[in-house]
Amino acid sequence: MTSKATPFPMAFGGAGGPTPKISHGKGSYLWDTDGKRYIDGSCGPAVYCIGHADPRVNAVVAEQMGRIAHGYRFNFTSDPLEEMTERLGRAMGADLSEMVFVTGGSEAVEASMKIALQYHYDRGDPARVKFIARNRSWHGNTLMATALSGFTDRRRPFEGALPEVGRVSAANAYRPPAGVGENALVPHLVAELRREIERIGPERVAAFVFEPVVGAAGGAVPAPEGYAKAVVELCHSYGILVISDEVMCGAGRCGAWRASEVDGVVPDIVTTAKGLSGGYLPLGAAVYTRRIGDVIRAGTGAPLTAHTYTGHTACLAAGVAVQRIVEEEGLVAHVAARGPRYQEELRQRLARFEQVGNVRGRGYFIGIELVRDPETKTPFDPALGMVARIKAEGMAQGLICYPSSGNVDGRMGDQVILAPPFNASEDELEEIADKIERVIEVVLAGV
Repeated sequence: MTSKATPFPMAFGGAGGPTPKISHGKGSYLWDTDGKRYIDGSCGPAVYCIGHADPRVNAVVAEQMGRIAHGYRFNFTSDPLEEMTERLGRAMGADLSEMVFVTGGSEAVEASMKIALQYHYDRGDPARVKFIARNRSWHGNTLMATALSGFTDRRRPFEGALPEVGRVSAANAYRPPAGVGENALVPHLVAELRREIERIGPERVAAFVFEPVVGAAGGAVPAPEGYAKAVVELCHSYGILVISDEVMCGAGRCGAWRASEVDGVVPDIVTTAKGLSGGYLPLGAAVYTRRIGDVIRAGTGAPLTAHTYTGHTACLAAGVAVQRIVEEEGLVAHVAARGPRYQEELRQRLARFEQVGNVRGRGYFIGIELVRDPETKTPFDPALGMVARIKAEGMAQGLICYPSSGNVDGRMGDQVILAPPFNASEDELEEIADKIERVIEVVLAGV
């Protein structure tokens, strides 16, 4: 029976119409209560990294729930907490060894901002309270995380309440600032960031926040080569922290466990969620360097960011189970090897549509941008509702994908993200490619 519930808005990848009712899932597939099967071509919003209903994860969660669901973090430690702390520190590498566990990406971003502010306070620099972020970015649904974000559709109803954040251009090689050539893009963006730091006052800036590969707001847009190194160097020269928001692009999705590792940088703080527990139970973390931890310990003593469900025992057990599978099956290395070839296969398949302007991404995080005119990169008229058409046709074809819009100017621009499970079979990857090709064909024929 089709649900009559209010549909989730298209700005969040919702169906934009009546939503089917979920029945069950297994591996890369989902079924609704009418018996229709869908292949999960985007892992929902890039969450279900090892697919659905894995009995190994379910068994670990059930066993943990049978013993204790939640041992309050500030009364007890636990085996799942200790193992996840060790695993996550090892996966992050470098000096990123301190962490606060939360229950989602928005909380992780909020925690990272509080850690940055507390670090500057504890080192005797309390005037550093401002943040800089980029256009066409998404950092979360709390008011402060929404303030960081440059996603017009998701910000508009809250603008009057959002704290002021410094803003610089998106780092998008397909859509560079007007008059800026490919070789000049990184220097241009770094110079712009320097000007914004100077405008605010370097002594007032706490951190620069960026996504190594922009997710929902841009459609799997990787930073240009050399960009991350240049902005980290610039920020550190001013004493400004760098926060790498890897909620959507991290946890192995880009072919390295930490997405910023691909760019050859070590941020001061990294956020992670989504693939951390693969959607089995809510889990996220803000991970920061020992240098920051040492300053906080010598000052206020401990991070002043925590919630009732910080370090939730069963959630951590689910995350540990997922990460054991990811490690034991070598799934991050698999994504690193298979991802570029899959992206190229999609590019070749979709080359017959001149309106497919760009196929981009890293690993199993792939964006497809549709344009009205490929020469000028002019987007479709928003009134056509391209992303709503793609979403609806995908559901009709039995494909879960993640479309979003507004990546050009806040209103115009249409793209769709594919983010298959790390352990999807070759036949399943082929099915996703077949279906997205057919979806685009039908939608373009209709406009």
